[in-house]
Amino acid sequence: MSFASVYPLYIQKAERKGRTKEEVDTVIFWLTGYDAKTLQQQIDRKSDFETFFAEAPELNPNVSKITGMICGYRIEEIEDELMRKVRYMDKLIDELAKGRAMEKILRK
Repeated sequence: MSFASVYPLYIQKAERKGRTKEEVDTVIFWLTGYDAKTLQQQIDRKSDFETFFAEAPELNPNVSKITGMICGYRIEEIEDELMRKVRYMDKLIDELAKGRAMEKILRK
């Protein structure tokens, strides 16, 4: 599945709850180390999630603080590394859509 196909869904989910595209981008930047230019390059290339995460500049060192349930799975128990990274992203977007403060989403 391409990241480019899911990215607009992340934005729609956040916007339905009164959040912004900029906040979605902030969460993605925090998690992956991408910036606006490199994120757009991934979208333009229609990178799949495996490539998206493999080429990420740096996964945030605080990802281990992202815990809990997402899609019926406990994040910290997901063994497949790629699936765990995808679920980290899903969890952060869910927290954004649920109105959680950005400071808490970014584990500050």
